Amino acid sequence: MSRAVIYEKFGGPEVLELRNVPEPHAGQGEVRVRVTAAGLNPVDWILAVMPEAAKQFGINLPSGFGNDFAGIVDEVGDGVTGFVVGDRVYGGARGKAVADFIVIKAPQGIQDQLLHTPTGISDEIASTLQIAGKSAAAVIAAIGLRSGDTVLIGGASGGVGVFAVQIAKLAGARVIGTSSESTFEFLRELGAEPVAYGAGLADRVKALAPEGVTAAIDLFGTETAEAALALGVSPDRIATIAARSELPAGVHATGGADATPGALEKIADQILAGKITVPIAAKFPIEQIREAVILQSGRHVHGKVVVTF
Repeated sequence: MSRAVIYEKFGGPEVLELRNVPEPHAGQGEVRVRVTAAGLNPVDWILAVMPEAAKQFGINLPSGFGNDFAGIVDEVGDGVTGFVVGDRVYGGARGKAVADFIVIKAPQGIQDQLLHTPTGISDEIASTLQIAGKSAAAVIAAIGLRSGDTVLIGGASGGVGVFAVQIAKLAGARVIGTSSESTFEFLRELGAEPVAYGAGLADRVKALAPEGVTAAIDLFGTETAEAALALGVSPDRIATIAARSELPAGVHATGGADATPGALEKIADQILAGKITVPIAAKFPIEQIREAVILQSGRHVHGKVVVTF
């Protein structure tokens, strides 16, 4: 037997149960990964709370939980090339990552992904990369960010935001990030100029950047996108990842699925080079999955939440 986090009905953290389940094994074209760390993302608990969102991602009850993982290959099925027992790996497995073992196709499907973990990157860091890294890369690409831009990033201290801020800085942009005042110093450490979110955002940004903002990224809803429009930013240089309806014409709605091939490998290289840091806000053992989700879903986490095994 092995352990997995399962939910049989939709709801908050209280529906998540750590259960003993039959140990899965790799079949034809599959590998089994012994999971050592799983990074949490907002979409994980959103899928557990909202049946309509779960349906869009092909999640049916009962379901496993989580997407991002890192670990070690411990079984390889017939027909698999490129992976052997003992390989350190990371990636994504929708609805099954928070478990002792996961089985994933190699080559992987559209949603699942399996990559080799570079030497020098810990499993805990690797487990945070799949959704946040790809989402940040996609949203930066959507607005065509370039050197000399001044970009406004909404939700800059969250899991995707910490990557987006640093990728934008590497592109040569000036970064203004929205957050609560308690997070200002954290954002400064990442290289962003903080500004408080909420009513009057456009006026505060204008005071901070009187010469203007040229691009914007909204990682939470539409407040930042609306402020950017009020500041005269062209809609085609504004992108969101958390809102796909009620957007003005021309504003990009994007996400990790739109990331270009090789985006994660590039981020991993930048981590190894010391150009990107990955703040781990908190770590919880799998037995405390509910506590981990409560913290993560509060939306006030500075960086990533990781479940350990």
